[in-house]
Amino acid sequence: MSDVVTRLMEANLLAVFDERDPQRRADAIATTYADDVRWTDDDGVVTGHDELNGKAAELQAKLTGLHFVKAGAVRQTRGLGFLAWEVRTQDDHTVASGFDVAEISDDRISRLWTVLDPQE
Repeated sequence: MSDVVTRLMEANLLAVFDERDPQRRADAIATTYADDVRWTDDDGVVTGHDELNGKAAELQAKLTGLHFVKAGAVRQTRGLGFLAWEVRTQDDHTVASGFDVAEISDDRISRLWTVLDPQE
């Protein structure tokens, strides 16, 4: 399987959505996503690095004191990656979970979908 897909899916979760430092997050966005990336979730669609970065920062503001972790290995097929994740407290209690699916083109994520697991 592709190391590129694994690297991109892990960077999406850990270097972007779990990164609190704005400059490191912006640097990761520049190397992880296509310039015209489209990210779709329950709140809508954002396009491009700036919109994705803004929405990631908003999400992090809502998740103060929480962090993302992988919930299993990256799964993939040609040009497509899947990674399940959890949002955890500092003492590793899971408070939310879901998964990301990404279309990969030219070694960058070109389209991203985030799906939240239903709350039990």
